[in-house]
Order: sequence, then C-alpha cells, then structure tokens
Amino acid sequence: MVDTNILIYLLRKDLRVADNPVLHYLASTPDHGFTHLLPVYVFPDIQMNLSGFVDDDEEDLVQYGEISPRSRVGHFARCGPHRAKFIAETVWDLKTSLEDLGSGLVLRVGDHARVVSSLVGGFGKNQRKVGAVWITGLVGSEEVGQERAVSEACKSLDVAFKLWADEKYFIDDRDLNFGTPEELPPVFTTYLRSVEPLREKPRSVLPAPAKSSLPAFPETSTIAPQAKPFSVPDKYDDLEDALVRPVERCAGRQPAFPKEAKSAHPFKGGEKAAHNRLEDVVRSEVAKNYKDTRNGLLGEDFSTKFSAYLSQGTLTARQIHAALVEYEDGKAEMYAKASGFGEGENEGTKAVRNELLWRDYMRLYHKKFDDKLFRAHGLKGDDPKYQDGGEKRIHWKTADRSTAEAGQEPEPAAIAKIIERFNAGTTGMGLIDASQRELMFTGYTSNRARQNVANFLAKHLGIDWRYGAEWYEMLLIDYDVSSNWANWQYVAGVGNDPRSESRLFNPVKQAFDYDKEGDYVRTWVPEVSKLKKLENVFQACTASEEDIEEAGLAGNPMVTDPVKKIEFSVEGKPRTNKRSYVRRKGRKQGGGDSDEKGDGQKDDGDDAGDNEGSHPLQRDLTQGWRSQHSPTTSSRGHASTDIRKIDRKADGPLVVESYSAPKQAPPTGPSMNNDSNHRVPSNRGGSRGGRGGFYPRGGSRSYVPPTHSNNRGYRPATGRPTEQHHPMSSRPTQAPTHSGVSSA
Repeated sequence: MVDTNILIYLLRKDLRVADNPVLHYLASTPDHGFTHLLPVYVFPDIQMNLSGFVDDDEEDLVQYGEISPRSRVGHFARCGPHRAKFIAETVWDLKTSLEDLGSGLVLRVGDHARVVSSLVGGFGKNQRKVGAVWITGLVGSEEVGQERAVSEACKSLDVAFKLWADEKYFIDDRDLNFGTPEELPPVFTTYLRSVEPLREKPRSVLPAPAKSSLPAFPETSTIAPQAKPFSVPDKYDDLEDALVRPVERCAGRQPAFPKEAKSAHPFKGGEKAAHNRLEDVVRSEVAKNYKDTRNGLLGEDFSTKFSAYLSQGTLTARQIHAALVEYEDGKAEMYAKASGFGEGENEGTKAVRNELLWRDYMRLYHKKFDDKLFRAHGLKGDDPKYQDGGEKRIHWKTADRSTAEAGQEPEPAAIAKIIERFNAGTTGMGLIDASQRELMFTGYTSNRARQNVANFLAKHLGIDWRYGAEWYEMLLIDYDVSSNWANWQYVAGVGNDPRSESRLFNPVKQAFDYDKEGDYVRTWVPEVSKLKKLENVFQACTASEEDIEEAGLAGNPMVTDPVKKIEFSVEGKPRTNKRSYVRRKGRKQGGGDSDEKGDGQKDDGDDAGDNEGSHPLQRDLTQGWRSQHSPTTSSRGHASTDIRKIDRKADGPLVVESYSAPKQAPPTGPSMNNDSNHRVPSNRGGSRGGRGGFYPRGGSRSYVPPTHSNNRGYRPATGRPTEQHHPMSSRPTQAPTHSGVSSA
C-alpha cells in the first residue's frame, strides 16, 4: 500500500473557492494529515435528467434504473434547461478555478453514495488509501438523504465521514440567539429583531486558497472512471449539451421569443460571474437604489439578481455584506465613483441585508417544519379546523382524478386544461401571462410577478399550489428548495402568514401599480401590444369588439375564454401616477388588493426571493418551490438519528462529530385526501444506500402520459429520451404501492 491519505471532498451547493470553509481549512492548516485532495461534483440522478450522459448499452441502463426524475403532483421535469445550463457553467468555472490553484475537479453522474464507493474502491485497487469523505450539509430531505447514504457507504468502507456547516448564509447558525430550529420565531419580524443590528452580525469572509496550498491532486490513473451506464464529456460544450438537450422542450412547444424582449437575467453561472455581478451592483448603485426599484419588472438592474449565485453557493451572503461594507465605509477604490460612497449604510444597502436575512429565515423555517413544506395543506394540516370535516379545510382543486374530492368543480379534466394554460401564459390575465412566458423563455421572473402568479393560482383559481411550485422548480434559474417552497406555501395561505385567509392580490390592480405603462405585459405578451387601453392590455377580454378585431385577437382564447375574469375599472381622469380606481371588492369579483404582510411579516413589496433569494417564490419563492418526500424523516414513515451535531461554541467550521444510519419504522396511518405525496417504490432492487428504496421529494422518474398503456403513469426510463411536456390528464391513475405512507 502506497503511503497516502486521500480526502474526497463532495461539492453540491458550495461551488466556489473563496469563502469556502473546507478549502480554507486545508490551505491554512499544515497538520491536516492528508496527502491528496480529490474534489468531486456529482450531477444527481434524483434531481436532473441524466439521459444525455447515457452510453448505448441498454442492458446497463435497465440495471441502473430510472434517470429522468419528475415531480410528484404535476409530473414536471425536476430541472429544466435554464438551470441545467447555469449549473454546467458553474461547475466548469469551478473546475477551471481549482485547476488554477494546482488542484482539479472530477465530474461524475448518478448517485453520491455509489460514486463514493466507486472512487474508494478504485483507489484501493491502486494501493491508495482514502482517509475521509467530507461534504457540506444542506437542508432538505433529499439532500439529507444523500448525506446519510454517503455516511453509510463510508461506514461500510471504513472511511471517516465529516459534515461541514453551510456558511453561505448571512448569519452563521452558531451565532443565532436560539439553539434549535423549533425555537425559530413564528414570524419574520420577530426573528429580525432578535438579530439586529444586521450590519454587525455576519462573520468575516474567508480568503481563497493560495496557489499550490491545497493537498496534491491524485494521479489520474488511480481515479476510478465513471461507472456505466454513463460517460462524462471532457469538453464544456459536450457537457452542456448532455445536460440541456434532454430537457430543452420540457415546458412544451414554445412560441417564438418576443422580438422586443430581453432577459432580465442574462448572467452566466460561476464564481467569476457572481463576483462580476456583485461589483457591478455596488458600483452602478443598484444596491443603493434597491429599496426603490426592487418591485420592477423589466431590465437587469431593478434588483440585484444574486439569487441564482446564492443558490449554487458561488457567492455567499457574507461576501455580499463585505462588499457593501467596503462601499459604505469608503474602503474600496473600485466603488469610489458610486453615489453614497463612504457615507455609511443607506436605505438600499439596508434593504439588501434584510432580503439576505429573509433567505436565512426561509432555510431555518424549512429546518423547523421539514416535509410539511411539501404538503397541500402545509402547516395548517396539523390544525383540526383544516382537516377533513374541519370548518376551514381548503378544498384544493386538482387535475388528478385519483385524488380529487368528490364533486370537484371544475372536474379534473377541466383543471388540467386550466393548468396547461396557466403554465403557457394564456390565461387572459396580462400580468400573470407575461410572468409565465418570461419564466418559460428565460428562467427568471421578478419578485412582484412571482407573488402575483402564486396568489392567482392558489387564491383566485383554488388549484393545488404545488402545481405552481413544481413548475417553478423546473424552470427557475435561481431555484432554491427552501425559498421556493416556503414562499409558495406562504402565498398560498398554508404557511406561517397570520393573515393567510384574507390576503388576496388583484392582478389587474397590481399591473396598474407596477406596470404603469403596460410595457412589461406588452413585451412578453405581444398579442395584446396593439390594444390601446391599459385595462385591455391587462385583461384582454374587457376590450371592445372593434379593438379586438383591430388588434388581431378575434377568436383568441385569452379574449373569448379567459381562465378567470376579474372586475376592475378605471374611470374619470386621464391616467396619472395617482389614478382614481373604481374597484369592486370581494372574492367573487376578484377581490380587493390585500397585499400588505401584516402581523410581523414582511410587506409583499419586499423582494421575496428575486435576488437575495427572498421572494415568495424564490426567497426560490426563488430558486423556486418543490414537493419533497423523505424516507429519512419520521413524517415519511422512517425514524432516524440526526447525523448533524452542531458544536455551537466552536469558532471552527466543522459541524459533525458523528453520524448514525436511518432506522426503519413501521408505516404510519393513511395520508390526507389530496396531499397525494405517496412515495413510489424503486425498482432498482435495493435501498440505494439510505433512501429506503423510495424516490424522495420528486414523483416518478419518468412520466408516461395516460394515453399510453401504462395507466399508472410511471415507467423506467431507458435509452436517451428527450423530456416532453405532457398535458396533465384527468384519467384515473392507480395509486402507487408503497410500504410506508406519507403523512398529511
């Protein structure tokens, strides 16, 4: 045995070299004991379509199992083309940065535990010893499941395992005023007050390692190759193609990109691009003006656009804070020409910090409530008033006949068509349609638009909000599990919003308020661009027959058959910034615009996830929302010992002292009506190292439209399939068989 002690570092959402606790420790600690470092990134089979990496050996693919994961409720792809491309750019940038430091990055495809076992075995065959596997801890049942599976693999291989703290957030967990997630204040404002003043809270940024300061990269000949049925390209263009091509049509057939439209998020992925954006935001006064511009809809600079970088860990919240401090204190000459340089914190930079803290709060909220984020009834599901027979039970409408409540109106087939139009941006509601099309074309839409989209689906249409959360998960370039799902849940009225029942946005009034000249809607819904009156642009069905004919909209479903018509009229004076509105309030008419977040919550004008990851559907409601199912938590029919043991007193970054494997528990009782969160048994022939044989969070690995012979809607994926969007069907599907039942 060659005298080696190799460290395998698995990277997931910490794709950076600067302010990286693991790399900083290795570069600054002479006696760490490792002779070699092998950084590894795995494109995960439970969250990305991997068919583009498949070799032609059909037998190997069948033996491996499904590789085209889809969401639970809507059967959408888990990761669409925009984020797939962004991840490819991010990973390749990290690979280049590590190589510049004298190290490298191994790219693999599949399951983390399998990859670790393969690498350790390969080193063993070459008489090399692996001393440890390190990974940064994340929030989310799938992510924790990966950690447990890797820890179990390490146990079986007699390799040490450590879980590091995720330090990309604004306030380090070890500096909070409470010890467990259960102590998290129920509303954001209370949490904010407990950690103020924010400017004093973040820890210092860690420097990037110096060149040649990391342990040596192992000899290439000793590194086990990618296991079948996959092969990983060694050129960037081929890597991007393998990730993007299978999902490039996952949203269905798209119309031509609007001629006058430009993406509000034209930024590339990667640490270098992230820091370029950070410098631009501070230098160009985007940060200074942020409080006044954050509700914008068009352009690159109405918001910071940090969220995609934060979600992949190429930029940390404390790096953003440090740049703001340099500007506020007048310490960085690069910002010297920016207005407000050296004048201390201003309203804009303060607002940026608040949004970064909101992102922190959504992550802690996720840790506190775990898989309740992915239930149709959310946090309300534990309240008898919201359960079957309860006076406040929400009767969510669904396109699934097997879970629809008796007598649902419209029936599931009609709901399926409505969801299709909602996703495609053809509802007839201008602001909603513009946002959905912008999302489809670019992978991005503003915070203000996201809030209205979520409120429209859940509150105006009464449709299971998880269809929207999963659609965002697929398409958002800045998707983040905690921000997306916690914020969708909040807007849907089943989260921790104290005013959840009364919060109803009027999307027509919102369009008048935030798209004052109709530029946003006209840009992304060019069909209505010829309509002269704003009220017609925002709701085409209100136009006169003459105007409809002149605009070429005769027979267009947005005019003849809007998904919902909301009564709202403008009378009297010519349009000014302070119009006289005549609003017919009340839920049946579309309601007034109850859009302030009271009772200690953030006002909905706050950028809930659009950049800092705050918006309701970003804050993923930014880097989006999703349904997540975990075979590693008690709510999913399993009991386990938490592998995360945090040393709250230590200043060092290491989090985990030990770990233990999940222990199987008996099945729980039946799940609630339309929470349809059943886990689908894996047919891979094993538990896959800690997953218990079930698909967490997502639903099927490959969806078969009900027109096929398999009426269960699931099948193993084989060959090199291309993702297609299949309209949701109302035909009955057989409930999957499972040995444990998800809770309601």
